[in-house]
Amino acid sequence: MNDKLFLIAIGGTGMRCLEAFVHLCAAGMFDDQEIEILTLDTDQSNGNKSRVEGLVELYNKVKTNDSSNFGGRPNANTFFSAKLNLYKFFTDYSTPSRKSYKVLSQVSNISNACKQDNEELADLLLDPETVQNFELDHGYRAQTHLGSMLMYHGIIEAAINAKRGGKDVKEHEKALQKFVQLIQKNSGNARVFVFGSVFGGTGASSIPVVPIALRDSVSILSDGTSSLDLSKVKFGSTLLTDYFMFTAPTSAQKSADKVIADSNNFALNSQAAMQFYLGDPTVRNFYKRLYHIGWPASAKLDVTGMNSGKTITGGREQENPAHVVELMCASAAYDFFTEPIVEKQATYLYRNVETDDNGQLRLTGTSFINDGDKFENKLGAFFSYAHLVLSKHQGALGLPGNEGLLERFADQKIHDYDSITNEQAKELDDYLKMFAYNVVNGNLTKGWMYQVKETVPGMFIFNNDAFRTGVNEIAGIDPGDIFTDDRHNWDKPLLSSRYDKFIKGLIDANCFPAEDQHVETVKEQYLAHIYNAITMAQKYDF
Repeated sequence: MNDKLFLIAIGGTGMRCLEAFVHLCAAGMFDDQEIEILTLDTDQSNGNKSRVEGLVELYNKVKTNDSSNFGGRPNANTFFSAKLNLYKFFTDYSTPSRKSYKVLSQVSNISNACKQDNEELADLLLDPETVQNFELDHGYRAQTHLGSMLMYHGIIEAAINAKRGGKDVKEHEKALQKFVQLIQKNSGNARVFVFGSVFGGTGASSIPVVPIALRDSVSILSDGTSSLDLSKVKFGSTLLTDYFMFTAPTSAQKSADKVIADSNNFALNSQAAMQFYLGDPTVRNFYKRLYHIGWPASAKLDVTGMNSGKTITGGREQENPAHVVELMCASAAYDFFTEPIVEKQATYLYRNVETDDNGQLRLTGTSFINDGDKFENKLGAFFSYAHLVLSKHQGALGLPGNEGLLERFADQKIHDYDSITNEQAKELDDYLKMFAYNVVNGNLTKGWMYQVKETVPGMFIFNNDAFRTGVNEIAGIDPGDIFTDDRHNWDKPLLSSRYDKFIKGLIDANCFPAEDQHVETVKEQYLAHIYNAITMAQKYDF
């Protein structure tokens, strides 16, 4: 029996790692898989959380053919091959009685002596002026000793409320209940991967408590009749250290917010978290693989200007751009989900990457996963598809890109996909814009792939000309000339363009969907046809 795959994204950084993971799914890296995804944060309105949840929902629109197959089905060797099921959960600190630890920890119907004992114990462990009083709805702000306790409390509280039932059960509590029950149902063959950083608050707080919180939630939801054997569930996680920075908060902001993140402390936070995880029995005994991912201090991304010079604690304004280390984290999840897991206790893994004589990075497919050709072929094919739609058919300029590409199919007497609706074609256009680029109000808006490329000091699989940014330049992007390794660029004929040869080659019998791709709907068959044609043109030898 194949293992059942679960993914948990925690905090702002975890959401951006999930964003990279979803794009890998769109590129076809997770063939024949149905993956359960839980977003977990303290901040319901977090910009990164909203962005990735919207991305998953758009992914599912692309996969959906009609009301009978919402989210589609798993496919193989094609784009959008994985089926993704999203569960959205957050620990709710939005009301006045839950805003801070100080008010959240108040207990009624106890004696004054007991109340005083509780307060003195809290004051001993948590600074009464700052840690106990800052507002929790923007995360735990590197206060991991507080965050671990409250994240566990939030998950358990949601399980209790869901078990109680009735009209007062919140939708996010029902979502958590479904996710937990699925893990329990598949506990004998479940792989659970956690995305989170170790330098901040929410992710670093949650990684150690997730297995215990899930186990105890199963017991609560079943009235003790079911249990989750943590020795059988395979847990994995990223240990992502600091990779961006911002201007330190002002004294006035520190005074107003009580506790606030300071990127000058991120390296120290990372060291402390790593030292804790090394000795923590939950981490050591229940996590099988921990992927240590870091970034050079000299190349940290400065996000100050993106936040209007302010230190953003959370909310809708916290929407940082993508970074290549998040793609590395998504690749770690690929390793965890696809490689045999034989470890009995936590094993720490890392991967070296190449540098040139000047110390600049040289990132190839093998920088991310063992099968580097597969990584380059699939991500490259999806990038070429994006350029076909957004550049050649001007989807980025507001024209119907996939509609234009479908017209070229018809020019080749291929009418298999004529029933694809304009709305379905537009959903594909919209996804590709989020993946690559779009033009808004006359300016190019960089999508995920462009943002990743910007963070790489050196070479990143694809050549610089594949990342043109001028609005008047993008029409000249050649979808068949994107690789730094020219062996995988499409053959260029003497008297026409790579694009024209590609279109004429769509009639090749090998481009049409094959039975082992498991595609049934017309839209799935269309995507498989494009995937096959581009893969053949890229000449990877598998």
